[in-house]
Amino acid sequence: MQRILIVEDSATMRSLLASSLEDLTTPVKIVEAESGFEALRCLPREDFDLVVTDINMPDINGLELVSFIKNNDKYSAIPLVIVSTEGSDRDRDKGLGLGADAYLVKPFDPEALRQVVADLLAGRPSAG
Repeated sequence: MQRILIVEDSATMRSLLASSLEDLTTPVKIVEAESGFEALRCLPREDFDLVVTDINMPDINGLELVSFIKNNDKYSAIPLVIVSTEGSDRDRDKGLGLGADAYLVKPFDPEALRQVVADLLAGRPSAG
């Protein structure tokens, strides 16, 4: 079973992301964190196969989280997907430049999210 960490400060959006990913063809365990700080506490507890994060969060934002994960030898191989309301090319380029594997803009298409996540979990590059 593959493990996905969802990092999102909005409970409603966390629930939407989780329910979108429960429909993947491979079984997944979803762990939810409501902040970047909570995500940093979750990372050492389990071996995550993928992280989905928002950008705008209190304490540690999603870009700081992406940077931390990609610059840490223990976690740098974990695929990262950013799902954010920040939809400008500048924001997208910054997220992908820090090491995110895909960037989706809210409101997102659940099927597009499932496809991106399925591709990354299967080791294929994402088109997102």
